[in-house]
Formats: sequence, structure tokens, C-alpha cells
Amino acid sequence: MDDSVRQHKYVLAEDQMPTTWYNLVPDLPAPPPPPLHPGRMDPVGPDDLAPLFPMDLILQEVTGDRYVDIPGGVLDVYRQWRPSPLFRAHRLEKALGTPARIYYKYEGVSPAGSHKTNTSVPQAYYNAKDGTTRLTTETGAGQWGTALAFACALYGIECEVWQVGASYDSKPYRRLMIETFGATVHRSPSDLTDVGRQLAADPANWSGSLGIAISEAVEVAAKDPKTRYSLGSVLNHVLLHQTIIGEEALLQLELAGDTPTLIVGCTGGGSNFAGLSFPFLREKLAGKIAPQILAVEPESCPSLTKGVYSYDFGDTAGMTPLMKMHTLGHDFIPDPIHAGGLRYHGMAPLISHVKELGLLDAVAVPQSECFAAAVQFARTEGIVPAPESSHALAIAVRQALAAKETGEETVVLTALSGHGHFDLAAYDAYLSGTLVDEAVRGDRFDESLAALPTVG
Repeated sequence: MDDSVRQHKYVLAEDQMPTTWYNLVPDLPAPPPPPLHPGRMDPVGPDDLAPLFPMDLILQEVTGDRYVDIPGGVLDVYRQWRPSPLFRAHRLEKALGTPARIYYKYEGVSPAGSHKTNTSVPQAYYNAKDGTTRLTTETGAGQWGTALAFACALYGIECEVWQVGASYDSKPYRRLMIETFGATVHRSPSDLTDVGRQLAADPANWSGSLGIAISEAVEVAAKDPKTRYSLGSVLNHVLLHQTIIGEEALLQLELAGDTPTLIVGCTGGGSNFAGLSFPFLREKLAGKIAPQILAVEPESCPSLTKGVYSYDFGDTAGMTPLMKMHTLGHDFIPDPIHAGGLRYHGMAPLISHVKELGLLDAVAVPQSECFAAAVQFARTEGIVPAPESSHALAIAVRQALAAKETGEETVVLTALSGHGHFDLAAYDAYLSGTLVDEAVRGDRFDESLAALPTVG
């Protein structure tokens, strides 16, 4: 590697790739509230989750172990793209004229083009081990559906994907990629499920939502003992699998001889953000470093900044356990923004709990600012970011410009969660001047929040 590359890219050798996932829960000052059975209103147990998940994943969902070994079969697949590179954004820094140092962990090198493969592979692995023959799931932007389709192909599992209607309509090439990996894709809401037919009767639901797509996928899985459901974000075991991002980034920043003052990530369900930040939060809680940890969400679906911390369903139809999380209400239908992966009504319960403990901050940004940052990033760093990732980049640019004014030492670390090669229609809208920011009124979420379930 020549010097011009060395100063931009921080690479780990294959034998330096982490071999364990990290569980934040044992290091927190208080445990998170448990999920509740929607009928009994008591904490759910393994038997309640067994119709949807294999026991290995259920045990990871509730484990008290600080570290969980990554199976050798999963590591063998990870090595196709991991360790993923950490880059120093020298050219972006120069364009901004900032003294800030900006690093980004690039997850777009995976087969699916995003971080989602970090959890789709172990989920398919454990399901195959348990004899599952079909997995159902939802997908918003299409990245999760792509990742699970790839993983199911590896393990010989049938894959059925309900894609949020607005995404299905605007991203035909993402759907085709999912189908190329062997999965079947349905537009949600569909006429294939009871809940889909019911919700599709209301024109307000036509654009779909992740909550609706989850309901459809769960309904199908619950009816077949050889079929299980797979979720791409929100749950503890999903966040656990993503921590390989932050564990690698810690080692790479050590290689770079630097320490972040700000860790920033986009948040929809929260898996990418948790994957990057949780290992650093462990080091912060141990008193070794002191970065600000900042979650960034879209103004049109701001669960952390406008939602309430309450028990709510993870899906629209109320088929999932009740989870204590920041939520806009399970029947909230977000505006069909271009960052489809961030159009979820709730935030991961563990991230929500961490925010309630005061261990992270959150901010919401309009999509026009996000695309402005994404275009500048593409023109300097040569990567077209996924619209989801652009939310974190917008704040990275804000902080870098602030550092130019204050002179304070600023070291920003973000995870570029994926590439935007299938999102060029969104870039076209921005470049042609037709991209519109939703005017977020104070009463925008009143109706859905009023319908939150009552928990004694």
C-alpha cells in the first residue's frame, strides 16, 4: 500500500477481525424494561417467541453475557467483505475548509451494499441450523430485503419479502436485486394477508409503512411451523450482530492514532447506529474516552425527538409483543421520504433506554439538508451514499463547519451504512429541485400517539 492510500484508509488484517459480538446491557447502570405479552401484560418468555424465532436468537435477545461468540460458519461468510474499511475524509475536510477530522466506516462493501448483511447472515445461519425452510420479512428501502435474500440463498432457505409500497414503486432495481438473490417480493399492503387486505382498504395506507409490512410478514410466519420471521432492526439480537462495526472501528482508530469527540449515526430502527456506537459507549462508561454520541433521524419520522417513551407494538396491526420504546404510535404512517429505511414509527427499545439514561443525544434533520451533504460527499469522497446515511453526513458537515468557527478539536466518526446506487431517483429529485421537506406540524403525531396501548 503506497503512502497516498495509507493516509486515507485504515485496514485490519483478516485475523484481526473481531470474533465476538458485544452486548451493552451488562454495562448499563440500569437494565431495560422487558417486552410484554399483549394479552397477559407480563414479560414475554422463550415460548412466546418460539413461533417466530429459533432458540439461538431468542437466547441472544435476552442474554446477560457481555460478549457472544460469532459462529465459525458466520465468520467464514463475513470474511467476504469484513473487516470493512475505515476512511479519513481528507477531501471532504478540504472542501469544507475545516480543521475537524472526519472518519467514516464504510459498510457499502457488503454483498447487499449495506450493513444489513451483518445480521442477515447469522439470522439465516441459526434458522438453517434449526430446520427453518422459509423466512418472511419486511423491507423499507430494500437494503434489508436484499441482505436477507442473499443470506437465505447461502443456506438454502426460501425467502419472502413484503416491501413498503412507496419503496416498491420507486425502487424497481432494488426489488430486482432481491429477486436475483432468489427471494419473492410483494408490495405492501398486499392482498395476500388478512391484515394487508384490511389496511389496504383505507387509501391513507396505500404508500405503506414498515409497521404494515411487519404485520404481513408476521401473519404469514405465524401460520406455518416451518416458517419463521426475520427482523432487520430494533430487536436486541439484531443490534448485537451489528456491533462488529464498532468493534472494528475501535481497532482501526487505534491504528490511525485518533480518538473521536463525536460519534454520529442515522437512526430508523437503530441497528446501524447501535452497531457503531455501543462499543464506544462501553469505553466511555469505563472512563477511557468521552465522545458525544448523537443519533440523527428524519424530521418527518422523528421517534427519538418527537415521540414518547412508552410501551407500543412493533407493527401496525398489533401482532408483536409490546416494547418500551420511543414511538410515534404503531398506526402512524410516515410521509414517503426518500430514506425509506428510516420510516419506522418506533426506535429500538435498547437505544430508547440508553437515551432515557442520558447516554446519547438525538437530532432531527430535513431531507434537503441531507441530500446537500450527500452530494458534496459524493463529489469529494467518490461514494454515493444511501439516503439513510446522508442524515449522519449532514450532521458531520454541521459539526465540521462549527469547528471552523470555534477552533475546538473535533473528530467525527460515522458509519456510512450503505451506498445509494438504487436511490438515484431520490438524487434526481434533489438535483432537479423537486425534493420537498415535509412541514412537521406540532399536531402531526397527536392522533397516533393518542392510540397507544394502555399498560397498567
